[in-house]
Formats: sequence, C-alpha cells, structure tokens
Amino acid sequence: MRSVYAAAAVLVAAFGAGVVAFVVRSGPPVIIMGPLPRRRAPALHEHGTGESLPALHAAPAGPVSPAVAEASGASFGERLAAAALERTRHRVKYDPSYRVMPYPGGDVPAGTGVCTDVIVRSYRAAGIDLQVRVHEDMKRNFGAYPKTWGLRAPDPNIDHRRVPNLHVFFARNGKTLPAARDPAGYAPGDVVTWKLPRGLSHIGIVTGRMANSGRPLVVHNIGAGPKAKDILHKWRMTGHFRYPE
Repeated sequence: MRSVYAAAAVLVAAFGAGVVAFVVRSGPPVIIMGPLPRRRAPALHEHGTGESLPALHAAPAGPVSPAVAEASGASFGERLAAAALERTRHRVKYDPSYRVMPYPGGDVPAGTGVCTDVIVRSYRAAGIDLQVRVHEDMKRNFGAYPKTWGLRAPDPNIDHRRVPNLHVFFARNGKTLPAARDPAGYAPGDVVTWKLPRGLSHIGIVTGRMANSGRPLVVHNIGAGPKAKDILHKWRMTGHFRYPE
C-alpha cells in the first residue's frame, strides 16, 4: 500500500498542472487529479505603455516549473513555456533603466524588468543565456542589427534587452514562422513580437495553455509584471519565431 501512495505522490509532483493519473490497486482505481490548465525608455527596449489589458476568463492554474517539465520528458519549447509561466509568479516593477551587469549571466534586479526580461529570464531558466548568444552574434555581425541607439559596438549590458535586437537574433538563428491567425500554427515556447499602436515594439512567449477564445495564452510584461494573457492577435504581429529550431 505504501508503494502505491509513493507512486501517486510522484505522479502528482510530475503532473500537477492538470494531468489526471490513475493508480490501480486491489478494488476500484484511485483517481489523482491536479489543477486544471487553466526614457530613454524606448532607447532601452523600444517598448513602454501603461495600456490596460482585458480580463481573461480562463480556468486558473498554477504554473509548471521548468524542472518538472524537464523531468516529464518535455520538449525545449514546452520547458521554455513552463519557465515563462513560472515568471508570472514574480512581482516585477516595470523599470526600463539602463543597468551595468555581469557578463555572462547578468541580470537587472529580480524585482524589476521589462518585456524583454521575461524572454531573457525564461530562456535562462530553460538553459540558454540570451545575453551571451545575442552579444556573440552581434560581435560577428554587428551590421545586421539596428542602429537605432547610435552604438558603434555591441554592449552586453543592454543589447539582449531590446526587442528589435531580439527580433533580428531570432530571425537569424532560429526558425521564422508565419504570423498566422490560426492558433494551431503556434507551439509552446514560440516567441512572438508585435508593433504596439504607438509604434513601439513588444515581445512575448507562447504557452500551451488555451484561453476560452481557443488561442494560446502568451506570457508578456506590458507594465504590470509578467502575465499570461489572451493577446496573441491583440496587436499587429511583426515576428513569429522558434528558437532553437
């Protein structure tokens, strides 16, 4: 009997984000169910707005940790989506300030950040340091990146925190996918970029959780901290990427 309950505990730990598991013993099966899925500011990241977003009417659920996702044999995209969902547990003050940081592994203070920091922190939790990868690609191909900020050389303190730079990096090094209206064209871990109404750029990570609209929720930070929202087609999409392919 103890071995049955031990196995059940493992199943709950590994599949706590909405998976139903059956443990068979003598007599009726035991059903274990987890929760259902439920300025220069523009010079920093080319995004910033206090626009409020509509409330999402979707079943609540706790984010799956990247460690649990990896233990369950998830793909990289699924682990990245899990890392992005985990970011929604953090309280983050929107702060576009330029910060000097270590290299590699540098970050702004944990309680601050912008839309790009959601991407950088999620990728880092999944095992990829975009600070390093963007910087190395810019060193080799500086001419391919925007000159919006008047830089004459790469800057590892800020380059990976700018949406236009991430857009170029993902386009150069990942798979560029159509900006399709069909939700079936998006997979967990895909990165999408938009152009906001005021001409600023924005970025988010697609998850495997679905809104009542049938679209996947996207984790982003538009000023109120990391949130999972039904915003896939809220603004004009300028990029849809899968990195690594």
